[in-house]
Amino acid sequence: MAGISFRHVWKRYGNSVAVKDLNIEVVDGEFLVLVGPSGCGKSTSLRMLAGLEEISDGEIAIGDRVVNNVAPKDRDVAMVFQSYALYPHMTVYDNMAFGLRLRKTPKNVIDQRVREAAKSLGIEVLLDRRPRQLSGGQRQRVAVGRAIVREPAVFLMDEPLSNLDAKLRVESRSFISKLHQRLGTTFVYVTHDQVEAMTMGSRIAVMSAGELQQIDTPFNLYHNPRNLFVAGFIGSPSMNFFNSTLKADESGALFVEGTGFRVQIPASKVEMYKGWAGKQVVFGIRPEDIHDAEFLPANISPDFVDARVDVVEQMGNEMILYLELDGKTFISRTDPRTRAVNGNTLRVAFNMDNAHLFDRDTEHSLAFDMKTSDASAPVAVS
Repeated sequence: MAGISFRHVWKRYGNSVAVKDLNIEVVDGEFLVLVGPSGCGKSTSLRMLAGLEEISDGEIAIGDRVVNNVAPKDRDVAMVFQSYALYPHMTVYDNMAFGLRLRKTPKNVIDQRVREAAKSLGIEVLLDRRPRQLSGGQRQRVAVGRAIVREPAVFLMDEPLSNLDAKLRVESRSFISKLHQRLGTTFVYVTHDQVEAMTMGSRIAVMSAGELQQIDTPFNLYHNPRNLFVAGFIGSPSMNFFNSTLKADESGALFVEGTGFRVQIPASKVEMYKGWAGKQVVFGIRPEDIHDAEFLPANISPDFVDARVDVVEQMGNEMILYLELDGKTFISRTDPRTRAVNGNTLRVAFNMDNAHLFDRDTEHSLAFDMKTSDASAPVAVS
C-alpha cells in the first residue's frame, strides 16, 4: 500500500491545457474521489497516475517513488475502467487470472488469489462463464476482481458504475465502499456523479476546466464551498443563486436584497459580512433550506418570501417545488404535507442560518476563509 502525491502536475495537448498545476496529497489507505463535469481533467489526472498519459510538467509519486518515467506495469497500480475491458473469449476465471499469468505468478498462487477474490465478490459460481453471459453488475465485479488479485498498492477506478442502471449503481456504491474498508488500500476514484462522490469518498477533489477547485470532506464541501462552482456542483438539486446586494440599516442589521425579495442575515453572521455592506453579491441557498412557511422545522432562522408555484413534484417523503419570483425560477425541497398548488402563491421560508454569499466578480465565498477547517489535509487512515 502507498500514498500518492501530485506535485505541480500539468498536462498540455499543444496549446490546450487539460490539467493545470494540480497539487494533491493522498495518504496511504485513503479513498479520494475526483469529481467534476466532462472535460474537467479528472480522467486525465487518473490516467497520468496510471502511466497511460505522459505528464507535461510536475511530478507524481506513489509512496516514496517518483513514477514520471516508470512504465504502467511497474507502478503497482490496478485500474478498473468504465468499459470493464474484459476479454470476451476468456472465462471469468481466465480474465481474473490474466494479469498474474503475464507476471509469471505460480499457478497455485493464481488459483488461490482468483478463488479468494471471487468468493469475496460473490461471483464464485460465475468463474466458468464468459462476459457475454453476465449482467452489467456481474461484469463490473469481475473487473474489480481482476484488479484485486494483483494486490496492488493503489486501486484506480474510472467511472466504473456509469454503465449500470440506477438501482445497481446504489448497490455497487455500497459494495465498493465495503471493499475499500476491507482491503485498507488507497483508492482513487473518478466520477462525474456528485452523489457517488459524496457517498463514497473520505475526501473529494472537485475539478473544473483542468483546475482543482476545492479538496475537502463531503461534509465541508456541502456546508462550506469555496466558490460558486463548488456550491452549484455539490448538492442535488443544486444550490439556488440570486444576484443581490448586501445592505445595512441604521441599526447595523444586514439584509440581502434581490429582485422581489429582502431577507435578513442572522445576527450571528453580521460581523462576518458587515465589510461587504453596499456591495453586489450572489446569494445562495440550497433547496432543502427553503421550507413551506406552514411547516417550519425547529431551531432555524427563517425569513419569508412569497413565490408563485410553477411545478409540484411529489416524491413521497418530500415535495420538490419549482417556484418563480419575478421571473426567477428556484427550487425547494419541502415537507410532503405542503398544500402547494400549481399557479398559486406560496409563502416560503429561507433558512438564513445556511445561506451563502459569494463575491459577484470573483465568485469566491465571502465566508470561506473565515471558517476554519483542516479537512483539506489528507485523511489519516488507521
